[in-house]
Amino acid sequence: MQEIINKLKNFKLSGMVKSLESRNQYAIENQLSYLDFLSLLLEDEESNRQSNSFKKRYSKSKLDSSKTLMEYDFSYQPKLNKKEILDLSSCRFIQEKKNIIFMGNPGVDKTHLANAIGLEALKKGYKVLFIHSNDMVNKLISSKGDGSYFTLLKELLSVDLLIIDEVGFKKIALNYVDEFFVIIRRRYESKSIIITTNRNFEEWGNIFGDVVLASAIIDRLVHHSYIFKIEGNSYRIKDLQTVKNSKI
Repeated sequence: MQEIINKLKNFKLSGMVKSLESRNQYAIENQLSYLDFLSLLLEDEESNRQSNSFKKRYSKSKLDSSKTLMEYDFSYQPKLNKKEILDLSSCRFIQEKKNIIFMGNPGVDKTHLANAIGLEALKKGYKVLFIHSNDMVNKLISSKGDGSYFTLLKELLSVDLLIIDEVGFKKIALNYVDEFFVIIRRRYESKSIIITTNRNFEEWGNIFGDVVLASAIIDRLVHHSYIFKIEGNSYRIKDLQTVKNSKI
């Protein structure tokens, strides 16, 4: 048995290593054929690799595991098309290289929806990265100083789904806008993006300090996109009201 385990380790078949003894006992007790025994071991190996792959991709994604679609309160946003959101969770939009834009006032949980769809994409084997818009730009600028620019650029461009959170929360310095545009331009019709923003498109000229460049960014984002304007109340107000009511 140990000799087989050593060989499995040499071939990096850790899933088989973990289950070999229990599967062997099961095969003996149930008089399984060699092929059935091998089939069980292969299933264990596949399951182990899928689990490891998810853990690695989740760790790199910077997603919040608690912000799922199950946890989103659609009843508090009755104008939001739940059916369409759930359909997007199938992640066909990634295969189609389309984008999603969640637009609305602060507190309506745009970020939650973006995060939740990102988690669904991870489950389906996609590589996802969640990043705040200003953090993305600042990291790109900083990376030019330490020589890691092309490594970071490759990461931002290679993931199947890039989630850029809170576009418009803060203005992007005019001399940094080009970095944001590079990401949008390079991913256009190539890889999918989810954007969350609390500003209408008409205000993006002020965000980027350049109306022409803002128009170029918007044009590429909305060309193949699903746009949701969430007009409901803030969840923070809801939570505050819940606390007040509990004290009455």
